[in-house]
Amino acid sequence: MGNTAKNRSITQTWFAIALWKRILTAMVVGALLGSLWGPGAEALGWIGDLFIRLIRMIVVPLVFVTIVSGVVSMGDPSKLGSLGVKTLILYMLTTLGAITIGLILAVFLQPGVGVDLTGAPASTLQETVPLSERLISIVPENPIAALAEGNILAIIFFAILIGVGLLSVGESGKPVADFMDASSEVVLRITHWIMEIAPFGVLALIARVTGAQGFDALLNAVVLAITVLIACAAHLVLTHGVLIMQLMLKLSPINFFRGAREAMLVAFSTSSSAATLPVSMSAAEDNLGVKPVVASTVLPLGATINMDGTALYVGIVSVFAAQAFGIDLTLTDYLIMAGTTTLVSVGTAAVPSASLFLMAAVMETIGMTAQQIAVTVGFIFIIDRPLDMLRTSINIAGDLAVSTAVATWEGEFDREVFDRPLNS
Repeated sequence: MGNTAKNRSITQTWFAIALWKRILTAMVVGALLGSLWGPGAEALGWIGDLFIRLIRMIVVPLVFVTIVSGVVSMGDPSKLGSLGVKTLILYMLTTLGAITIGLILAVFLQPGVGVDLTGAPASTLQETVPLSERLISIVPENPIAALAEGNILAIIFFAILIGVGLLSVGESGKPVADFMDASSEVVLRITHWIMEIAPFGVLALIARVTGAQGFDALLNAVVLAITVLIACAAHLVLTHGVLIMQLMLKLSPINFFRGAREAMLVAFSTSSSAATLPVSMSAAEDNLGVKPVVASTVLPLGATINMDGTALYVGIVSVFAAQAFGIDLTLTDYLIMAGTTTLVSVGTAAVPSASLFLMAAVMETIGMTAQQIAVTVGFIFIIDRPLDMLRTSINIAGDLAVSTAVATWEGEFDREVFDRPLNS
């Protein structure tokens, strides 16, 4: 009887701690464990893989049913057009802002000056997916196959069509609409359950990365790593905190970052915007006051096309490579790089280290050869994972900032939820 009471007390104490604190503690413990254990930390990898599988399991049903339910709850299909236009414009503008910050800091800090890439191993590059092909793939040949393959853009398109179709048939579509609404609640409940095991998954993921690469990997390109770190922090504070939250929306940046912290921590540990999507949707609705009608449409789209951190990173690495190889860049080169990076980031897969294979399109615009590009990617590969973790957190912050802005403009924002104090 005493042991049962004690176990209950431990469980209650555990769940009484704010989730973000549990996740942050797990990250610290994982980093220390990985450093001490070294490659042996790979033994914990299966726990992290299980956590990733659980949240990937819920992504497709979550996106599909919440978008259908969200479109139906609008009551007016024309509202979807207004929401979509504002979302796309804001996503593109924040991405352009990110690449601009990255280019400016890369020019100022000059991470590539004095770097010798001659001894770096060349890396085989995957061909960039043309933007036209990316756009065509939005319309699925087989919706069931799109659901099975997890093609998020195709799923979004099909779900929107289903939602608009349900609106157009009116009362006869109500049973299906009610089913989708109930399904949305069920899937969100499962998401909350999965989040309760996040600390264990995060600990295993961080331990494996630290054990395999250690902290020494960053020392091989310390100026580049510091440049990316400063650029990410500047974009986070200036673009999302000051410009969007404070100036555009008149909201507290502190409240925003407080509400977004759980999703950003999970993004840091998983390095995947797609895998973090269920957590982002939960954070948007529960912490930031974004109504489901906006969260269910803006966030899945953001996980696919909004890559602020990736755009920023690709720009910095391109300038780094140009400096290392002695390529002089003009203002026109920087403008072309900014435009190209903004478009390339739309085609970036929402999976770890995908940006490594999309840098070629940007580097080619400044006259770099295929061999130089391959050598650059080989050089940064050893430090890419920790930087990938960082920029994924920036991507998620961008998704949440844009969803908050669109929700405010569309009248789908709960200010009381945004301002209420969370568990500290």
